[in-house]
Amino acid sequence: MSRPPARPGPEQPAGPEPGGCAPATGTADAPPGPHEHRVLTSLLGAWALAACSAAETAAVEAHLTDCAPCAEEALRLRDAVGLLHSEDSLDLDPMLRSRVLEGCLDRRPARIPTPAWAAPYDAETARLDALLRDMAEAEWRAPVRLRWFDGEQQAARETTVAGVLGHLLAVDGLVATGIGLPDPLPSGALPTGPGAGPQTRTEVYWALDDAGHRAQAARERWREQSHALIRDVSILAAEDAGPGGEHPATPDRRVDYGGFSLPLRDAFLDRAFECWLHAGDVAQAVDYPYEPPGPAHLNQLVDLAARQLPGAIAARRRSGLASPVRGLAAAGASGRTLHLEVEGSGGGDWYIPLDSPGARASPERTVAHIALDDLEFCQLAAGHVPPLDAAAGQDGDPQTIQDVLYATASLSRL
Repeated sequence: MSRPPARPGPEQPAGPEPGGCAPATGTADAPPGPHEHRVLTSLLGAWALAACSAAETAAVEAHLTDCAPCAEEALRLRDAVGLLHSEDSLDLDPMLRSRVLEGCLDRRPARIPTPAWAAPYDAETARLDALLRDMAEAEWRAPVRLRWFDGEQQAARETTVAGVLGHLLAVDGLVATGIGLPDPLPSGALPTGPGAGPQTRTEVYWALDDAGHRAQAARERWREQSHALIRDVSILAAEDAGPGGEHPATPDRRVDYGGFSLPLRDAFLDRAFECWLHAGDVAQAVDYPYEPPGPAHLNQLVDLAARQLPGAIAARRRSGLASPVRGLAAAGASGRTLHLEVEGSGGGDWYIPLDSPGARASPERTVAHIALDDLEFCQLAAGHVPPLDAAAGQDGDPQTIQDVLYATASLSRL
């Protein structure tokens, strides 16, 4: 066996480190000793991660100008750090919150679970709140253009980011009062009857002499109400479900929208749909990317719009805006049908009765077929796309196809 080399004694100076380095700090007359070299070498990883102090960074970079082996190692480390940075968007996956909650509930089920039909509203309000959380004061005053289809043509209304929150707060208030929560609008501020719908409520709220709803404070009021809505509807659904806990929704509860009403489950889907779309309006106003809902939630929103189409067609027909009935079918009987094919991760196939909302859709009696991308369909239902400009694949009776496209756009409102 070979003997290990003898350590230098006090009178014997140590030799240079392997790979020898020229001076990193000091001068040629005072080159760094082995200890200093080891310290600087040990800092290379932290330097590559930009985790050194200012003094350490200066010392390491001075060392790298004269030490070729350390400079090569530093370059390799810096390249490795570059591989750690993902080029994907840093925004959270829209379904991340839902997956985290599902994982938690698999381990410990919730005593009072959120109904599946309220989950899209829960997720979309959380995503919008995350967008608003770090918004600068000036961005709350950024102009936002709200768009919809009034039945015959495109309509628009100018507001601000804070105004969008006020709009959501006022219309969500219809659902709030429907389950016993306070109305965000002052008592006596609204007319009663069909005129007290979403648009009237919004205009009344915007006209209030309350600076709080025009600034960042709007977020606090809206967030408090959305949290209360999820909490109270979860309690109501659990009470309505009874001991078995299997009831799909609160069966007899409806939300009055002024001129019409929706079942409670559909009202929550309606509010999730509008929250997502207006979050997109806000994101566009502040030049920030915004992703659509996850596939499972997007499918519920598409399904809501598809289920509302028979009533929308009938309403347009009563107003003289759609072609007349061609073959009235009794309630429950099969009648002329349109096949709506929505492509994409949130899509599916729906069969729409054309001549009576109470008729039964029958694939065998399909007279027309429309194919749309899921996001394009949602944009059409939001009134953001003119009906005849929708990128739709079409086959069959052209008048029926036009009636359905216009009815889809007519689902929108301020």
